[in-house]
Amino acid sequence: MSDIEGVYEDLEADVSLEEFREAVEAKVEQMGGLADEETAAMLVAHEVGESEVGGIADIEPGMEEAKFVAKVISIGEVRTFERDGEDEDGRVVNVEVADETGSVRAAFWDEHAEAAIGELEEGQVLRIKGRPKEGYSGVEVSVDDVEPDPDTEIGDVQVADTHTVEALSLGLSNVNLVGIVLDTGSVRTFDRDDGSEGKVSNLVLGDSTGRVRVTLWDEQAETATEIDPSTTVEVVDGYVKDRDGNLELHVGNRGAVEEVDEEVEYVPESTPIEEIEIDQTVDIAGVVRSADPKRTFDRDDGSEGQVRNIRVQDATGDIRVAMWGEKADIDIGPGDEVALGDVEIQDGWQDDLEASAGWQSTITVLESDSETTSAESEDDGRDENAGLSSFAGDDDTEGANVTDAGSDTDGSSDDSAGSDEPDAGEEIEFTGVVVQAGSPVVLDDGETTMSVETDTDVGLGEEITARGVVRDGTLDANDVF
Repeated sequence: MSDIEGVYEDLEADVSLEEFREAVEAKVEQMGGLADEETAAMLVAHEVGESEVGGIADIEPGMEEAKFVAKVISIGEVRTFERDGEDEDGRVVNVEVADETGSVRAAFWDEHAEAAIGELEEGQVLRIKGRPKEGYSGVEVSVDDVEPDPDTEIGDVQVADTHTVEALSLGLSNVNLVGIVLDTGSVRTFDRDDGSEGKVSNLVLGDSTGRVRVTLWDEQAETATEIDPSTTVEVVDGYVKDRDGNLELHVGNRGAVEEVDEEVEYVPESTPIEEIEIDQTVDIAGVVRSADPKRTFDRDDGSEGQVRNIRVQDATGDIRVAMWGEKADIDIGPGDEVALGDVEIQDGWQDDLEASAGWQSTITVLESDSETTSAESEDDGRDENAGLSSFAGDDDTEGANVTDAGSDTDGSSDDSAGSDEPDAGEEIEFTGVVVQAGSPVVLDDGETTMSVETDTDVGLGEEITARGVVRDGTLDANDVF
């Protein structure tokens, strides 16, 4: 056995002995006699081993070369372009290929582009060698060499044009997905490195297999402000990227989000409130028992934030939910049936658990009935398995300088089922935790919130008792202790 054959036997790569010999000969010539055949064979073996990937998911932009086997999912159209200093136009065809681990866009240039149009078919398996790079919609591979591989089978790859949330995978592009709009966000602007201004917004879609956050860029960003929740839409030509360990579907100027007349079922799942634990990120759902006024606060950087607390109850228990930023503007009141997804469970007042819903969270009003009384809301359908949403905690500002920002609720509704609100002019005592230290002070006893007019200085989280007369739903305190 020759030195070349010995090194080849130890090589765990899908390359023929003939190809390996040719590569070794080329390496010897490249080294100009500085390496014998055995040394050149080991160098080639190292290079070949580095370029072989276990699957498309292992392909990274920093790699010099990648070799992999994949199935053709879709074939684009030939595009021509002018090359500097050359009379002949260049040609390129983008081909979407996939295996069990993911998908990637492969760019076929010039003669490979002509062959792709004339010879490739969807579902065909190819052996590809190319150079990975960061493309417009994620990682792309610029193809250097390709050949059919009819003997290799690749299963569990979706060839259909329309995907489901469950079928999305990192690097997938040319994605069409139909879903129900669960939540929308505002348009944000930013400055690019080249000095131009960009725009971005988000919405959340759900289908029968799950939900996904959709990021809309530039021309598509305004779409999030034009589509109402519960609308069925189709994402056209999206691409999948990773953000903080979660898959997101992105839509650029080549894509679109369009309203469609289709039936889509979304069945949210949730964790029973009694089972949640601190530091979890969970989905919960239930009926709103109480809704406090929105409050504003000053951040350390001088900017202004806002938060609104609601209390949500399912068949197993109840929990306070802090809605931060834009979430505080959502029109939610007692009696509404809501689903909240990806809320972060934190330590709340008096060691009670509290859910935090921020910019990444999804809050969906499943049934709006703000006029429902507390007693009636006890009879509403509290499905402990109905839930959805998404988390965000960038406004993590407990104990900030909070002031009343006004609201369509007075913070005085009694959310204790079956209990009567105090009559106007009645003198009462109310004991609770200070959840708003402005004017009025807002107390919460775990079941009911009460607005209190007082000149006494109190601190957030302090438990106090207020005694006084109730007027217009507010306790006018003459004694606080």
